Parts: sequence; C-alpha cells; structure tokens
Amino acid sequence: MADLIKIAVDAMGGDNSPKKVIDGIIHNHKNNKENFFKIFGDKNKIISFLKDEIESQYYEIIHTENFVLSTDSPLEAAKKGKDTSMWLAIESVKKKEADIVISAGNTGALLVIAKLNLKMIQDIDKPALSALWPNKNGMSVVLDLGANIECSSKNLFDFSIMGAALYTSLYPDKKPNIGLLNIGSEELKGNETIKETFKILSNKKSENYDFAGYIEGNQIMDGKINVIISDGFTGNIALKTAEGTANFIVKELKKAMTGSFIGKISSLLNYYNLKKFKKRLDPRLYNGAIFLGLDSPVVKSHGGTDFIGFSNSLDVCNKIVKGNLIEKIKFNI
Repeated sequence: MADLIKIAVDAMGGDNSPKKVIDGIIHNHKNNKENFFKIFGDKNKIISFLKDEIESQYYEIIHTENFVLSTDSPLEAAKKGKDTSMWLAIESVKKKEADIVISAGNTGALLVIAKLNLKMIQDIDKPALSALWPNKNGMSVVLDLGANIECSSKNLFDFSIMGAALYTSLYPDKKPNIGLLNIGSEELKGNETIKETFKILSNKKSENYDFAGYIEGNQIMDGKINVIISDGFTGNIALKTAEGTANFIVKELKKAMTGSFIGKISSLLNYYNLKKFKKRLDPRLYNGAIFLGLDSPVVKSHGGTDFIGFSNSLDVCNKIVKGNLIEKIKFNI
C-alpha cells in the first residue's frame, strides 16, 4: 500500500458536494486501484455516501465541519481559518502527507489558500491556471486561463516551460511543441510582451520542447500545437468562447435532429455517430485544471461537474504524480 498515490480531496467544495465528490471517488476506484484518498470534510456525510463501496485501506477521512462557500471571496475564505476542508487538504500536501490536492470549490479561494501554504518553484514568479483542450489529434495544454490578467514576457516564458512539463508528464512518449496565442502568425504582429516572448523562446533551445511560433485562435483545435501560451485575460476569453460555441453547436444539432419527422428518422439512422460526436464535446472528459508554479501540484475540478467529471479529474491527479510534474518543471528551468 506504500506505493499508492496519495490524493488529498476537499470533499466539501463545488455543487452537490460531498455526494458528487464521493461518488466520483467510488467511480474512479472501480477502474483504478493505484490511489489512496485523504478525504477532508464532514465525516458523517462522507460515510453516508461511501456506503462501504471502497475498502478501508484505500481511504482516510479527516473530519471538519468548516468549509469554503462558492460565494466566499478569497479573503473571506482565508479568514475562515485553518480548519476548512480546503485549507486542511492543501496543508496535507505541504506536510508531505499527500502527493497532490484536488478541490471542486471556489477557484479564487483555492489559489489564494494554496499560495499561503505552498511555496513557488524557484525562479517562477507567478502561478498559472492550465487545462487540457481537445483538438483534432488528441489534447493540447493551454495556459494561462485566468490566474494572471497581466503578464510580462518572463511570465509567459515561465508558462511555456511549465506547460511543456505538464504535457510530458501526461504524455511521456511525446516531445511537445509550444505556440504563442496571437492575432496573427507574422512576427511583426502582437503587442510588445508577445514579441519579446517570441524572441526569448526563439533563442532558447531545449531538448524537452520545440518552439513553433505564433498560433491564432482559429488554429487552437487543429492539433498541430501541443502547448498553447497566453496571458490569463486572453486565455480565459478563448476558453469561455470555445465552451459557449460547443454548447451552441450541440443544442442546435439536437434541435435540427428532433424538430421534424425527417430529422428524427435521420437521428435514429445516425445514432452511433451522433453519440460519438456528443461524447467528443463532453466537458466532463476534460475536467481538471492544474495550478502550475507551486512546489506541490494543485488540481481544480469544475464546481458544476458531476461525479464522472470529478472522477476524470482524479485521473489527471494520478497521471501528474506518476509523470513527476514538479521535477520536470524544475528540470526545464
């Protein structure tokens, strides 16, 4: 049991918690016996949902009735003290009692409490919020997605090496390439920060990644770039635009397929293909954003996801720890 990956879980964060979180743990455990779960939250509620679905050697419950609300500001969350489920989960990683921490709770609170407990990796100035983004050929890593509205060229370069490390920790057999999100592919386009970052990455040679130049927004899902870099303002807008577009396409396709008799017949004939298409756009399969730059890994599950989405974010935790993310970031530096 000593070789199990220890995941600290904030059971009280997000919608419909702790039920969603515990159901996600149960679902994940059925397919993966490599994880040990340190579960932080209301013990009575947690036990009522576990219902002996997991053998006792695979989990531990650390009781607390205090937790961070989705409506709490980061300052309010920090002032709630050191006995919230979120704080205790992060603190367990700080104390090396767990390998990684995950929460579906308040994003701003999670970042602030993580920064209060964990140190920055040496030579990294700011943490970045990264996530997996589906493309034609598989998945890309995209960052920053909202942690930093304004960034210097040094920050964007740091994001590049951290993003490359994350990609190789998740996909160890691939050497990633890096692209800077910009308004054009020509070297003259973009603001001064982007241009300076382009120069830094062009001159910096690494055996662990290649620099592919600029990438435009309409090329993100082409699958030619593995790691896509932007400031948090641009990245968050790109993410929300993509999510909204995907939802629009799914809803309009459903309307077209069910709005007439011919449409319904067509949907029956194409049932398998439509199911495959819907699955490809299912955000639950890509759940699990990662805070990069701290000296221990922190994963943020979407607060509104269900147990399947939370289970997938636990898979991300498993891969990050097995892929030695923090060591890879330090090596890239």
